[in-house]
Order: sequence, then structure tokens, then C-alpha cells
Amino acid sequence: MFKQGGETMLHAARRSLVFGAMLSALPITALAQADGYPGKPIRVVVGFTPGSATDVTSRIFAQKLSEAFGQTVAVENIPGVAGAIGGAKVAKAPPDGYTLYYGANGAMTIAPSLFSQLPIDPSADFTPVVQLLTMGSILCVNKYLPVKSVQELIALAKRRPGELSYASPGVGVPQHIAGELIKLIAKVDIIHVPYKGAQITDVIGGRVPITLQNMGAILPVVKEGRLRGLAVTSLKRSPMIPELPTMDESGFPGFEALSWFGVFAPAGTPAAIVDKLYQASTKILAQPDTKKRYTELALEVSGANGKRLAEIIKTDTAKWAKVIKDANIPPAQ
Repeated sequence: MFKQGGETMLHAARRSLVFGAMLSALPITALAQADGYPGKPIRVVVGFTPGSATDVTSRIFAQKLSEAFGQTVAVENIPGVAGAIGGAKVAKAPPDGYTLYYGANGAMTIAPSLFSQLPIDPSADFTPVVQLLTMGSILCVNKYLPVKSVQELIALAKRRPGELSYASPGVGVPQHIAGELIKLIAKVDIIHVPYKGAQITDVIGGRVPITLQNMGAILPVVKEGRLRGLAVTSLKRSPMIPELPTMDESGFPGFEALSWFGVFAPAGTPAAIVDKLYQASTKILAQPDTKKRYTELALEVSGANGKRLAEIIKTDTAKWAKVIKDANIPPAQ
């Protein structure tokens, strides 16, 4: 019998066969998991309170996912730290596809630069599944402010440094960070006035002349003429209000500031299960009634896959970290 380094060729061949069998069994196991998935109820964790935009949109998705899989899909609200407390629960869950995180860009791309002790690492703790929805914001002014374009607003702000103010739904929310980016690019001094949520009464009344709000909150008010919309923060004009130009068209090349929602699984979730979730999600987004419900909330469907969503998170995290640093926004407590 031939020997090879003290080991018979027969034994070496047997070892190779066993090792090869073990390797080939790995994808089969993963496929078997996906074939039987889901075999029990799925929990979707939302990091905000019931009735919030994140919660409302998640429940539409959960209902449709339940119909697609023939399994209960329950939404659980675990609010706190810009949505990160709920994310931390998912990050620690078994990576089997039965606990998912319905995350928003605030927690995934802005919070890492605002909280020194964030309980999640968005880039390491999750497997991105799909970006479901996007929503731009609208830069608006009180209808009595003598400006009808972004350029006129910037010119006014330069003539009156430190005199104008803008309202946002709170410190560290996407609209606040977008407002600071506008200030940095235009080199203007406009005071930020944070509110708790989309409170626009003071803007309509003139106490605060400018606001940045997500489209779902502000669109009806703009269409009714109670506030004057100047531009949208998406790269393309919104089909919800196509007459408004983009910030890019208004002298801010490449400007984009979106809110978005996506689905995430714990890191280590088998690729076959992630793909099954992705395929189900894109089919849900393509359904006319689903599109209609989201459109009524001023949301646009996306369907970007997990790889693309990971790229968005990486790019946006770096982008907003620079804005937060350059604007000297203090860390949140």
C-alpha cells in the first residue's frame, strides 16, 4: 500500500471523502431550513411607540407578510434611544429568521454619531434584508415670509444672520440633520428649534418661519396652501407633489436627505432564509393595494436588496457623521 507522509493513500482518500461530504451538507442544511421556513410565528420589532410612522408602516408590512407566509407575524414595540433599544433585542435574538427588526435610517445611520453608548452596531449586528420604503422631506416657509424659492430664502438668511429659525421634529432626527447640512452648504446662520414630533402650528402662525418635515406630515398642509413648499429633499421630484423642485435643482448639487424603512435579521441568519424574506418582501411591495396604502402615507416603495441597503447604510453613516461633527451637534444623552 502506498504511503504519503506516514498516512496510507486509502486513509487520505477516505478523509477527503468525509470532509467533502461535510462541506456539501452545509448548503443542503441551509436550504432545508429555508424550505421549512417559516414554521412558526415571526416577531417584527419596532423601535418606536404605537401610532408612529415606523409603527404604522410596519403593521402594513407585517399583515402582508403574514398573508404571504400563512403564519402569524406580530409587531412588538420596544421604543427608546432613537429606535436602538428594539434593535438591540433583535441583535441578540437567534439568527433563525423568526425575530426581525423593522428599522429606520435614524437608528441605523444617524444615531451612531449622536449616542456615545449606542446599544447596537448597525454594520455588524444585523443582516440587511430589504429597504422597503423611502420618503423625502419638504423645506417649507410660512406663507407670509417674502421668499418663493430656496435661493431667495438663502439670500434672506444671509441678509439677516441669526434672525431666522427653522423647526424640525426633534434633535437628531433626519430633518434636523438635513437642515444643518443646508446651513453648512449655504454658509448661513439659521437657528434650529426642535419640537417633539411634527408640530407645525407655530410655523403656520409665523412664530417660526421655516420648517423641514417629512412629506407624510407636511404634504397636506402644503397642498392646502397653509405653508409654502420650496423644495423636496429627494434627488428626484416627488410624484406626490411634482411641481416642487428638488434641492439639487435649487442650487444644492447632489443634495439628498431621505427617511427610509427597512427589514433586518440578526447577523448570521442563513442566506437562504434572508433571500426568502427578500423575495416575499418585493412581491408585497409590487401589490397594487400595498402601493396604494403606502402612497397615501406619502411613501415610495424601494425594494433595494440587502447588499444595496448595506451600501446605503455605510455611505449615509459617513455622510451624517461629518454633518454632525461640522455642525457641532452635541451628543445625545
